[in-house]
Amino acid sequence: MENSQSKWGILYCPKGNGNKQRERLQRVLDERHVAYDFVQSESMDSVERLVTMLINNGYKTIIIVGGDSALNDAVNCLMKTEKQVRDEIALGVIPHGVMNDFARYWDFKEGETEKTVDWLIKHRVRKVDLGCIRYTNKQGEQCHRYFLNCVNVGMIADVMNLRRQARSLLGSRKLSFIVSIFLMIFHRMDYKMYLRINSDTINRKVMTMCIGSGPGYGQTPSAVPYNGMLDVSVIYHPELLQFFAGLWLLLTGRFLNHRSVHPYRTREVVVEEAKHALVGVDGRLLGKPVGPFQISVEQEVINFLIPD
Repeated sequence: MENSQSKWGILYCPKGNGNKQRERLQRVLDERHVAYDFVQSESMDSVERLVTMLINNGYKTIIIVGGDSALNDAVNCLMKTEKQVRDEIALGVIPHGVMNDFARYWDFKEGETEKTVDWLIKHRVRKVDLGCIRYTNKQGEQCHRYFLNCVNVGMIADVMNLRRQARSLLGSRKLSFIVSIFLMIFHRMDYKMYLRINSDTINRKVMTMCIGSGPGYGQTPSAVPYNGMLDVSVIYHPELLQFFAGLWLLLTGRFLNHRSVHPYRTREVVVEEAKHALVGVDGRLLGKPVGPFQISVEQEVINFLIPD
């Protein structure tokens, strides 16, 4: 019988008709004679516990069936282990979440289960970067959180918060996102920020800022998750018509062309002040850090399974 080192440890994060999707995935795995063990998350809070369990039980290939937030939990678990242990583990993804931005960067697409599993079987590994935000929480504790995709400060993090609140009332993920975008028209759209990026100092009102090691949900489209750099988009407060024009450019992949968008490439961003601005990390709300915080990058620290 094969031990855990030669099996895939698969963490399944259900959404919608979870049983149907799980059965399809298991059928594809069985047809290809993949040795695996399945665990399923009961809630968002259980992902880190289950990934830690897979690591501690010696699985060398860990596959996340979920979105960006679940991947974020997985990399943060991996970064808590010793480097020697982490270097022996390969992390893969089968996209199955509301936001699958990091998976899409590598051309993994939700619903293409057979194609994705075939790619993962080939076990092609690429070392990828992680961004890291270091901050002080409300209890005065020094904290840090790693990210594969991006950190959002300001309006986009506010949208995440509104979406979470709307979802608790409406139930539907897609409907809650649409409602939250609509509510933003009547919501605060600028924040007093004091930023240091490379040799530049920004001390003014900013609508939102995205710091991306990855594509940043279209806000850092030129970011590369293996060059040891962060792409930063600082968006000043546009007029209402410009705001909708910016949304159109975001949807059509031309976001950096908007005149309110100011792009940078750097190794570190220092946020000296971001009054009243919420912070989101890989699609999940972090809240409001107390005082200054820093975002930096660590180059090629995670083994990630990529396509041909």
